[in-house]
Amino acid sequence: MLRFFLLNGFIVLHTIFICIWSVFLAPFDTKGDIIHRYAGIPWARIILWICGVKVIVKGIERIDPSRPRIYMSNHQSYFDIMALLAHLPVNFKFIMKQELMRIPLFGFVVKRARYIGIERSQPKKALKSMNEAAGKIRDGASVLIFPEGTRSVDGRLQEFKKGGFNLAFRSGCEIVPIAISDSYRIVPKGSLKINRGTFHIHFGEPISTADYNKRDLNALMDRVREAMISQME
Repeated sequence: MLRFFLLNGFIVLHTIFICIWSVFLAPFDTKGDIIHRYAGIPWARIILWICGVKVIVKGIERIDPSRPRIYMSNHQSYFDIMALLAHLPVNFKFIMKQELMRIPLFGFVVKRARYIGIERSQPKKALKSMNEAAGKIRDGASVLIFPEGTRSVDGRLQEFKKGGFNLAFRSGCEIVPIAISDSYRIVPKGSLKINRGTFHIHFGEPISTADYNKRDLNALMDRVREAMISQME
């Protein structure tokens, strides 16, 4: 019980501190790169270390920071966010729920980092967000998406939403499948209890969208899904 309160209290205070630090960085950051690198990444690494969570990474050689890509990952725990910030060596932009951008101070920081909010309940606003994301990719940024849309309770891969795949067609860039295994054991969905432990991130081979069109949307989704399942095994 003491560990529960100490760790969650630390995460809250550490997040507030990093948000305040980001406010000072914001005037010098026109693209969100500085906040991502000097606030987001240290925030994630310190939380992983303090909580006794180790992440084992495979396939890092497949990552090319010089090329804009769409990174798609399964989602098992909110610790996935820390792990990807800490171990994906790319200045990427999260696509995240719009309601998170309404949180005081935190919302200001993620907007200044040029992360992209999506209003999933309003299709017109969601489409606008996807067009914004496509523009960022064309300008050279990479984007990270959780295509399941929400966390898995038991670690099994859920059905994918189509938005990220439509974005791939709009931007014309490759998709890199990312498989996260066992992070749900660290913090199960619906719980704030943080367990010590180890989980894995496996970066897969980039998948080109050049051989697909919008009529092949389901085939592309199936290919990315199969790649994730294979990597999880």
